[in-house]
Amino acid sequence: MTEGKRRGRKVITLYINENKKLGHINPEIYGHFSEHLGRCIYEGLYVGENSEIPNVNGMRTDVVEALKEMKVPVLRWPGGCFADEYHWKDGVGPKEKRKKMVNTNWGGVTEDNSFGTHEFFELCEQLGCKTYVNGNVGSGSVQEMSEWVEYMTLDGVSPMADWRRENGREKPWRVDYFGVGNENWGCGGNMTPDYYAQLYRRYQTYIRCYDRTAPIFKICGGANADDYEWTDTVLRECFRSPAPADAHGFMDGLSVHYYAGVEKGLHKGSATEFGEEAWFNTLSRAYGIEEVLMRHSAIMDHYDPEKKIGMMVDEWGCWHDVEPGTNPGFLYQQNTMRDALTAGVSLNIFNKHCDRIKMACIAQIVNVLQSVILTEGKKMLLTPTYHVFHMYKYHQDADLVESWLEGAGKTGVKETEMVPEVQESVSVDENGVLTVTLNNLCTEAEKEIELVLTKKKPAHVSARIVHGKMQAYNSFEEPERVTEEDFTDFRLTDRGLTFTIPACSVLMFRVEMEG
Repeated sequence: MTEGKRRGRKVITLYINENKKLGHINPEIYGHFSEHLGRCIYEGLYVGENSEIPNVNGMRTDVVEALKEMKVPVLRWPGGCFADEYHWKDGVGPKEKRKKMVNTNWGGVTEDNSFGTHEFFELCEQLGCKTYVNGNVGSGSVQEMSEWVEYMTLDGVSPMADWRRENGREKPWRVDYFGVGNENWGCGGNMTPDYYAQLYRRYQTYIRCYDRTAPIFKICGGANADDYEWTDTVLRECFRSPAPADAHGFMDGLSVHYYAGVEKGLHKGSATEFGEEAWFNTLSRAYGIEEVLMRHSAIMDHYDPEKKIGMMVDEWGCWHDVEPGTNPGFLYQQNTMRDALTAGVSLNIFNKHCDRIKMACIAQIVNVLQSVILTEGKKMLLTPTYHVFHMYKYHQDADLVESWLEGAGKTGVKETEMVPEVQESVSVDENGVLTVTLNNLCTEAEKEIELVLTKKKPAHVSARIVHGKMQAYNSFEEPERVTEEDFTDFRLTDRGLTFTIPACSVLMFRVEMEG
């Protein structure tokens, strides 16, 4: 039985065409974002070499190990809004001589620049991840940006390369991605799209690739959510090939930022104290990213039908009110099952648009917005969002395969904010193992699912789940209230398997197939 009723209950059927690959899922779709904001860098990732908290070269050992287990593929730094007031030369050399500054964007606190270029690459080396450096267009010069690239990547004789050596690094680092400014329509300079497009053309010229075997992927600053005029303008002005052999024109990627929260632009609401109406409001906005991405993609297709430019969703996630009693400029918020479902929904959407989306970085990695980790002194906890990323890591570098649901309805409180009851994506790795990720967005109703493969049969199946009440979260008093667990309540069939997915849950299957 594939549809209808089983034991008097409605069955949703998940069809998987395991033989039809639709695209490749870049590992960087599971990327992360770290900014000099609140306690993300300091206390979260970096505690200094002399800290009583266990560390390696200043990087928190517990946090680094947890992030390695989650398989972070790429890390973006130093912002965010901070990027366009960051002057990199203040953050190199002896720490006691580094300039101090006021972080005017985030809390008005003093930034001592003890975490700079060398520290960022040290962190990425410990994590084993790719590097994404965001340059300063808003308050920085072309020369400053050009010299930074030279400092980081030139393996030769030059003032900047020699300075890097004086500061303790003989060999250059690899810069995998370089962003030319950040949110230049807002905190990055309040620019018009035409003005930024001209600046981008100029600045990107001087991001020299000193090592042709390690090209720098150049990212143009893109739109705020549904600002389609911005995308059209920068592509019109910047997607022009300077030479016939340069198929990418002036850019390799174009960013877009999108945040889910309650009442866009207004009061966002508590991260932990909310009801069903706020639950569905947030999840409907999370679903809203798909229309935004599709409309931006349509504009990109007009200029770039061969999809040579990647869409980089390098800021996304839930943005709620800060926790009571914390600095409003630190953006510290708790993380519930609502955030876990937002992560699951968003990542499934990114998977299904992997033909255009080549990177996505959740905001932010520790102690800020939709974090995967929270810290408090020596204590550390994993959030529900962490567990979703940990389960979804098997999608990295796999191939998206065709899948669809039949029999799933809609759920919600308001007619305008209805969402699908269940949502999925499916991939297959190089060993032929399927990863199936599903989300049940219902707050109370479990759903019976029949998973059907096209030709093959399952030989071995394992599963993991994150679930709980919609307001459930982990605190330092109860750090494992929401965690990842084995899921064994499924039955193999000749065509696939059957199971019941609990309400308010994120579920992941690994399916090894016969033959």
